[in-house]
Formats: sequence, structure tokens, C-alpha cells
Amino acid sequence: MNGLYTIVLLVVSNVFMTFAWYGHIKLQQAKVLTDATPLYVVILLSWLLALAEYSFQIPANRMGYVGNGGLFSLMQLKIIQEVISLVVFTVFTVVFFNGESLHWNHLVAFCCLILAVFFAFLK
Repeated sequence: MNGLYTIVLLVVSNVFMTFAWYGHIKLQQAKVLTDATPLYVVILLSWLLALAEYSFQIPANRMGYVGNGGLFSLMQLKIIQEVISLVVFTVFTVVFFNGESLHWNHLVAFCCLILAVFFAFLK
């Protein structure tokens, strides 16, 4: 179950991370934030979301790391996190940004990521 908890925490963490990094762009498009919104306000809002991200990321890494009784090496944790990050980002982009779409080269890139996971877990 540690492995599943680790992955769930990483997914939640990456949702917060994606909103922290890119959510302000959508808020600007929706006119919630304007061009006149000071940059420090946008940064502070993003940092609050990043705090939530770290609240899930740190326990996920601690729980998932083999040195703490988890199932994954540091390299495996990082590769899992990167794949989750790109999947969450892709879903976020397609759902919240209407002008963005997936193309064949994105799918090829995802296949390369799957291969990266395969090789990271290869003994």
C-alpha cells in the first residue's frame, strides 16, 4: 500500500504544482487577474499553492523511498514524479486551455516517458 499512497500523494502534489505554475495564466484569461495585478500578488498566490504542493510531495518521497521502508529508489521516485507531472500538466492544459491540443509528437514523447519508467525499474 505504501507504493499506492506514494503515487496518490504525488498526483495530488502535482495538481497543486500545476495550478501554482500555470493557474495564474488561466485566471488572467478569465479576467480574475488583470494585467494590472501586481506580480508580487501572483507570486504570493502561487507560493501558497506551492506550500500545499510540498505538503504532499515531501511525505510522498519520504514514504516511497526504499531507505524509509518504501518501494522506490530515488531515481525511480523522480522518474515517477516526472511522468505524473507531465500527465497532470497535459490533462490541465487540455481541460483548462481550449486552444491547446495533443498532437502525434506529444504521444511519441509520452511513449518515451513510458520507456524511461520501464528502464528505471529494470533490474
